[in-house]
Amino acid sequence: MKTVRRLLYRDIVSSVMFVALAFLSLFFFIDFVDELEDVGRRGRTIAHAVLAALYELPGHFYELFPIAVLIGTIYALARMAQSSEFTILRTGGLGPGRALGLLAALGTAFAAVTFVIGDYAAPASERLGVDLKARFSGGVKIGGAGAWLKERRSTPAGERSYSINLAGTGTGGALEGIRIFEFDADGRLVSRIAAREGRVADDGTWTLNDAETALWPNAAERDDSAVRQSREATLTWPSTLKPDVVAAAVLPVATMTTIELWRYSQHLSGQAQASQTHEIRFWKKALYPLACLVMVALALPFAYLHARAGSVSLKVFGGIMLGISFVLLNNLAGHVGLLRAWTPWVVAATPSLLYLLLSLAAFAWLVRYR
Repeated sequence: MKTVRRLLYRDIVSSVMFVALAFLSLFFFIDFVDELEDVGRRGRTIAHAVLAALYELPGHFYELFPIAVLIGTIYALARMAQSSEFTILRTGGLGPGRALGLLAALGTAFAAVTFVIGDYAAPASERLGVDLKARFSGGVKIGGAGAWLKERRSTPAGERSYSINLAGTGTGGALEGIRIFEFDADGRLVSRIAAREGRVADDGTWTLNDAETALWPNAAERDDSAVRQSREATLTWPSTLKPDVVAAAVLPVATMTTIELWRYSQHLSGQAQASQTHEIRFWKKALYPLACLVMVALALPFAYLHARAGSVSLKVFGGIMLGISFVLLNNLAGHVGLLRAWTPWVVAATPSLLYLLLSLAAFAWLVRYR
């Protein structure tokens, strides 16, 4: 069995790595060409374009690796079936259950690689890519109305709610275009703080630079027009919002790990904000490595097809179509689930479960009738 395992794993791993390398080379070339149009602007050079394209590779690897697993495994198994190697292995005692177990173990290893890349390498490289782009573009600007955060807490003056608007981040990671609106328990505006930039400490304390504060009179005051304004070079504003929550609001979702997505979705839910989008993204990211198990299960039936049932290239083409359909269904399920307000974990798990059942059904039929 050790010899059979070594034979299968060597062929499959080498094929998967070759397909993954081909995908990464293609996407690196596309990203590099896309970055070339900014060369010469604000000091950007070709080296910066190459570096920006390299920072995109871990993210591409994470997204494409399950498809590479499917195509590479189909190619390896179809080639073994065409040369009768797999038939000899079956004759030597490699039953359907044992073959499925061997591929499941390999799929688990592929899933572990996907998780490590997606939760460590890809977010770190995406942050480096964001920093590199911010260096030459003057910061990261958020389109539309910017990013919004909400907070509720008790103060000596009573229950207060805060709405924080951020325009983006600067080149050094500082927050820019900060506006903080404070409301009382009845929803009346109490104060507004506008700051040019600021930073958030680990304990949640915000240090605001060039801050302008406007205080509205309360209902007990007679002069409703007496809005008090003041300006300070540096203002300290206490908060329960931690740096990771603030970063999740202003940085792209690709820079967030699974745990950070969970924390941010819980923060949104706790502040009565719409959290289903980030909950779906959390579950999709948490379950995405398991797609590698689904891919090897989808590839196994191709080993039981007779060589005359189609050439290796035709089977690989079928694998590519299966991979594309899985990606399309996975993305479609997220959008439909968001529109229909379905349970997030069901939305994330349905495509993988559907394709797993499809692969097991095809495998059982081939074993029984072919």
